[in-house]
Amino acid sequence: MLKTTPPSSWIQRWAHLLTPQGSVLDLACGHGRHLRWLQALGHQVTGVDRDAQALQELHALGEVLCADIENGPWPLPGRQFDAVVVTNYLWRPLWPQILASVAPGGVLLYETFAQGNEAYGKPSRPDFLLAPGELLQVFSDWNIAAYEHGLLHAPERVVQRIAVVRPGSVNAAQVAALAPKTPI
Repeated sequence: MLKTTPPSSWIQRWAHLLTPQGSVLDLACGHGRHLRWLQALGHQVTGVDRDAQALQELHALGEVLCADIENGPWPLPGRQFDAVVVTNYLWRPLWPQILASVAPGGVLLYETFAQGNEAYGKPSRPDFLLAPGELLQVFSDWNIAAYEHGLLHAPERVVQRIAVVRPGSVNAAQVAALAPKTPI
């Protein structure tokens, strides 16, 4: 079995927002570090990646689709999930499909590289780096549970990340997360 890196601390921190035993799409899932972790928590997982070799060991976890989502058709037309997870991946033309894949009241956990990362390595092309506040713009009409933009260490990288709930029905954990932290 391939030794994978642990799940992102961002995904771990905000996974409590996910509907218990809900359906989760991991987009550009790679070797499946989030698929493995979320499936172990009891979620029904679906992974999509273009690297067939990376997907080989993931079929036992749930639904796994090999698809080039940048150059081919969207592999999940009309399907919605209780949650969508995206890490270390950015392809702006997919924003409409990603947003539409989250069911009403569902959660999107997104973390990827941002402008400034070019000082630390790849990715360094502007096409693959989020502009300041870009995720806030994309999800401006969603319920934002958390947002961060800044430098992370080990390894050093600049990231932007967001935890959002699509408008619609929400569960108790989401209500608690979205409640003001200090009295008004």
